Amino acid sequence: MRRPLSLTLRLSLLFGIAATVVFSGLGWFIESSIERHLAAEDVSELEVVARAVDKALFTGLPHGGLASLRLRFDDILVGHHGASLNVTGPDGQTLYASSEPDLTALATTVATGNGSVRDWSEGNHTYRVLSRRLRDSTPSDEDFYNITVAVPIDHHLRFIDGFRYTLWFLIACGIAITSLMGWFAVRQGHAPLHDIVTRIRQISANELGTRLSPETLPREITDLAVSFNEMLGRMEEDFIRLSNFSADIAHDLRTPVTSMMTQTQVAISRMRTVDEYREILYSNIEEFEHMSQMINDMLFLAQADNGLEKPSIADVDLAGEVHTLFEYYEAWAEERGVTQLLEGTATTRGDRLMLQRAMGNLLSNAIRHTPRGESVRMTLGTTDNGKIVITVENPGLEIPPEHLPKLFDRFYRIDPSRQESGTGLGLAIVKSIIDAHGGNIIATSSGGLTRFQIILP
Repeated sequence: MRRPLSLTLRLSLLFGIAATVVFSGLGWFIESSIERHLAAEDVSELEVVARAVDKALFTGLPHGGLASLRLRFDDILVGHHGASLNVTGPDGQTLYASSEPDLTALATTVATGNGSVRDWSEGNHTYRVLSRRLRDSTPSDEDFYNITVAVPIDHHLRFIDGFRYTLWFLIACGIAITSLMGWFAVRQGHAPLHDIVTRIRQISANELGTRLSPETLPREITDLAVSFNEMLGRMEEDFIRLSNFSADIAHDLRTPVTSMMTQTQVAISRMRTVDEYREILYSNIEEFEHMSQMINDMLFLAQADNGLEKPSIADVDLAGEVHTLFEYYEAWAEERGVTQLLEGTATTRGDRLMLQRAMGNLLSNAIRHTPRGESVRMTLGTTDNGKIVITVENPGLEIPPEHLPKLFDRFYRIDPSRQESGTGLGLAIVKSIIDAHGGNIIATSSGGLTRFQIILP
């Protein structure tokens, strides 16, 4: 796969393209403006000559006849450097013709109308030519004069060519310099990002407490720095939690393994009765069951994280499932002096075994933390908008508010130093199951009651 262009190069190219468009447009405008200005000057000069010829023709023939008229035309051309004139009468007679250039051919192709301006080349020279038909004061439409006036524009063309070369050379230099300045500006603008990258590369597992300083960064990347700091905070918390869990899980696994090894060594140290061997094996089975449960919980969460645990949707009688759980935990609850109570009924659609496991984890957790002589209460109900609500509440020590948002984090324990039963995965499994069903779970603790509330769609 082709690697995308760097952000610096992209912005520099865009800056260069924008500069090219702007400078090119400006160059075209300047060049066109100068060409129009020079053309307007030429046309103005041609009009001055044409009006003078018109006045000379229709103010009366001077004394001296045609010769005097031609002298008038000579005087008209004085002051108009390089201007040429051709005048033909109504009868097609040439009244006046400049020696160079020969405008006779043009005079015979005069356009009708008030006048037309064109460019005309002869040899190595280019002229701007005005052709006009002038009518006499007589009523006859056939009485008219044709005049053709030409001025050389070679010097204008040479000026425009030279100016065009200089202009576009300067524009090319301007585009190059502007693009280079744009690249430099982009590089300087990205300097804070490079600094952030350098600092991030210096962060290791032992330096997760390092934080970026948003107040020293431009406003555009302040949010990036804040988000990165928040991510580092979460990583640090997860790292600490995983470290604590690693120690806990190692202890939880080492304890039953050590116990089974010790019992086995003692068992084989001397001959024992069948009943004694059976007792040792039963004890080992309990340890194996504890280890198996721990492994199953870890496997379930791993599969849930990868989307492998998908619920099988069917109608579930929640009250029936709760009664099944009550029967399962009855002996343990009686041993701890805890009463199990159920209020309400509800039916939902979901995976029966997964929902049973979620409610069982909450129920066992409640029984474990309920003082002797108290009751664990489960309530089933439906909200006004048709959502199912499952509530598990128990009396006991309140959970500090700062711990409530973290209760469903895997491996989380309120007091890591306390040797509590379990692995800290029970509530994480509950949340994973509820999330898979598109629901939500809320934990509250106040007034001597701890309450877990599941809301299912």
